[in-house]
Amino acid sequence: MLKITDNIIIGGNNRFSLLAGPCAIESEEMTIEVATELKNICSRLEIPFIFKSSFDKANRTSVTSPRGVGIERGLQILQRVKSELNIPIVTDVHESWQCPIVAEVADILQIPAFLCRQTDLLIAAAETGRAINVKKGQFLAPWDMRNIVEKLRSTGNNRIMLCERGSSFGYNNLIVDMTGLVEMRQFGVPIVFDATHSVQKPGGQGNATGGNREMVPHLMRAALAVGVDAIFAEVHPNPDKAFSDAANQIKLSEIEKILRQAIEIDNIIKSATK
Repeated sequence: MLKITDNIIIGGNNRFSLLAGPCAIESEEMTIEVATELKNICSRLEIPFIFKSSFDKANRTSVTSPRGVGIERGLQILQRVKSELNIPIVTDVHESWQCPIVAEVADILQIPAFLCRQTDLLIAAAETGRAINVKKGQFLAPWDMRNIVEKLRSTGNNRIMLCERGSSFGYNNLIVDMTGLVEMRQFGVPIVFDATHSVQKPGGQGNATGGNREMVPHLMRAALAVGVDAIFAEVHPNPDKAFSDAANQIKLSEIEKILRQAIEIDNIIKSATK
């Protein structure tokens, strides 16, 4: 189990936690709007909630794609979410120098999938003492994540989560192998399922990533049926107008219905393992 705050413990037989928010910070107003609504929904459903949004999307398909508001402004906005709404924060880091700065605000540092083998980045993130959520690279087998866990643990930091987000078989598609969730359990860390990035079609629109958000609820329920400790999902008031991941973010107006269904699956699995 992994303690994030006094009220949020990920793992064990606890209700799954939700790491969610817009893919990128687009504006302070929209960020606060989504964070507030997600907090209210999760409070009603008794789901532990951690807010996620990125100050920089450094791995965009095209050089002309918007990347976000930058680290300084982004952390100011995330700090406001954390302070005013009393919500813990998870956000991406892309370079080693960012880690100690981001750790001043974020409760969880997230390692993007394409960077999951970057030793210097992993070490710098772990040395902050914050919890680390590592996205499994689209190019890695589940058992290859053992080496990544060992890199992080070499710093003395055992506050680790591993996140499945699909495997690439080329031709702008991702496949989720649910057995990989079971395989990664053997490393003794909480397992997260990224329900929205798993339906991406990387580069599928030529100069942008496509996706299929209609498949998100199905994959989310399947992962919970296998047994995961947390769900990662990107949520936006108007996904089609989003800076990034427009095709696979969940509509804010639809997330409560999806989560209610997810809870039913989680209840069955958790009751069966008591």
